[in-house]
Amino acid sequence: MADRYLISKAEVPEGAAVPELVKLRQARDEKLAAEKKQALEEKQKQRQEERAKLKERTEAYEKEYADTASELVKLRREAKLNGNFFVEPEAKLLFVVRIAGIIKMSPKPRKVLQLLRLKQLHNGVFLKVNKPILNMLKLVQPYVTYGYPSLKTVRELVYKRGFGKVNKQRLPLASNDIISDNLGKYGIHGMEDIIHEIYTVGPSFKQVSNFLWPFKLSSPKGGFINKRHGFCEARGGDWGNREELINDLLKRMN
Repeated sequence: MADRYLISKAEVPEGAAVPELVKLRQARDEKLAAEKKQALEEKQKQRQEERAKLKERTEAYEKEYADTASELVKLRREAKLNGNFFVEPEAKLLFVVRIAGIIKMSPKPRKVLQLLRLKQLHNGVFLKVNKPILNMLKLVQPYVTYGYPSLKTVRELVYKRGFGKVNKQRLPLASNDIISDNLGKYGIHGMEDIIHEIYTVGPSFKQVSNFLWPFKLSSPKGGFINKRHGFCEARGGDWGNREELINDLLKRMN
């Protein structure tokens, strides 16, 4: 008895009576197929619109970066012509890399490193330059090195080493859908949105930084100089503030 309800529409002879349950099942399947097709079309259309908007925003970001760079060059030239000193704008973004393990580390620095999400050797995170962060870095200076990353460095880190934190899982940013699902409410739908928000330290910097899993970097090519001494010491070392020279180190670690 049950076998007669498994007859497909193609198998029913022309002019033969079709059981009512088969008709209902066929109608249900056709309705579900139509709804699925419509949903896929809407999803594809929405994805194309988001991609077009992202392209426009990317072009606006590139123009913003170029305008900022040309403005700085103009101000430097004007200061030089007038015989004045040009004060460079203060950095707003830090990239911190852990360079020491947990051996012989006191509990307080260990807790600060945990708060900064630097739980493993060669982990790196983006941080906003403010007084609380600088005070925390003073407590862990012998265990980290940091500086001010350039736009090129930020872009290379996000594209090459960027992973998202979704449900406490480390997922590669292989699709813009992952970014939209987690950061769409902040107006961030793509990789270039993330890079712009990080580099300019935008209003959603905290949410974007927390979404990005701490960067897992490699050992630097050529190795470190001396982890026991600070970077600014006369004999040379590794820990501490490298300012713009952090870009050279990250190039060797990326």
